[in-house]
Amino acid sequence: MAKFRHSSVASTLSLTPLIDVVFLLLIFFLVTSEFEEEERRLDIVLPSATSATPMISKPREIVVDIDSSGSMYLSGQPTSLMELQRLLRIAVASNPTNQTVVIRADRSTSFQPVVSVMDLCNKSGVSDYSVTTQEGPQP
Repeated sequence: MAKFRHSSVASTLSLTPLIDVVFLLLIFFLVTSEFEEEERRLDIVLPSATSATPMISKPREIVVDIDSSGSMYLSGQPTSLMELQRLLRIAVASNPTNQTVVIRADRSTSFQPVVSVMDLCNKSGVSDYSVTTQEGPQP
């Protein structure tokens, strides 16, 4: 009958390095998950988004609509770039730190009217402007 001999190597095996590796992996995954959430907080707006959030109105918010032909509307009324610039300067004069502008552009419009409104915001001193999207399938 054969006898089994216990190896001295198996009895001296330490679990400390294995526990260290598990803790290092845990820390690695916690750190990378924090970076992913921080990236989601960036204000990057796409023309069409499948997970768009509802727009929350802020006080003193100006909404500029741009239709498919590139025409601009302010409060439902047609407006020109010159009139929009005048209104933005008045709004910034009365609310210099919290003035926000929301740009709502039709998906089929060219990008130039949107850039023109952004440029007017920068010239007028509005630093808080955004382009909205609606929830829907990607084309």
